[in-house]
Amino acid sequence: MSTYERLTRLLESHGARFRLVPHEPQGVTSPASLLRGHPLSQAAKCVVARVKLGKKVNRFVLAVVPGDRLVALDAVRRLWDGTYVSFATRETAEELSGCVSGTIVPFSFRDDLELVADPRLLDEPEIYFNAARLDMSIALDTRDYVRLAGPRIAYIAGTSLAEVG
Repeated sequence: MSTYERLTRLLESHGARFRLVPHEPQGVTSPASLLRGHPLSQAAKCVVARVKLGKKVNRFVLAVVPGDRLVALDAVRRLWDGTYVSFATRETAEELSGCVSGTIVPFSFRDDLELVADPRLLDEPEIYFNAARLDMSIALDTRDYVRLAGPRIAYIAGTSLAEVG
């Protein structure tokens, strides 16, 4: 079963308030948000990070932040008391998430991929994200997201994109 099918079945079977949003293929948060017609702050930007916990121990984390912010990798490292943090390789991120790059969903279906979401995203009434497909997104009630995904909630969003550029 594809990640798209697994996700939509999960949402349907648990009575989540969501809708599918078809759009032109897009895997970058800012342009996808324009296509979907919502503020960038409502986009769930998903990044897979590798946290080194010791000489030979790594933990992989799916970090979810508002689309108008960057992931603060150092905050992710501190959250797991790691010694080092980096973005996971594209291959590792795709394997762990079950999604191609640009379509990673803010849900983890694996025990070896821990989920953490920034509370600033959860302040939004509804969040948007690509649904494991470049041409389809999901608009999901934020309360249902928290209920079904069960993320660890911590401040992991850093600089806003407005401050960067």
